[in-house]
Amino acid sequence: MATKTYIKKGDTVMVISGESKGMQGRVLLVDQKAYKAIVEGVNEVSKHTKPNADNPKGGIIKKEALIHISNLKLVDGKGNATRIGKKIDEKTNKTVRFSKKSGEVIK
Repeated sequence: MATKTYIKKGDTVMVISGESKGMQGRVLLVDQKAYKAIVEGVNEVSKHTKPNADNPKGGIIKKEALIHISNLKLVDGKGNATRIGKKIDEKTNKTVRFSKKSGEVIK
């Protein structure tokens, strides 16, 4: 059973450890079972490819690799890396995510 993730596709996150420390990017994919995510422009690797229809010359392609979710922190609207909490919104009676630093709701 995979642990629950509070990071979702489309969120802006900051890398807090590893080779890409300090970089920010948008989450492109979240793998719940492996507890990993792909972040735009972060953790890029070089992939060697043979010539094919998409790339007739072949060669080396840079692409984003998976990064463990424990190395990511969500960025709130003010640009601060923050932890995430959940609470029930008074107006809509739905559960919403909020920034523990600033207290603002994360969309």
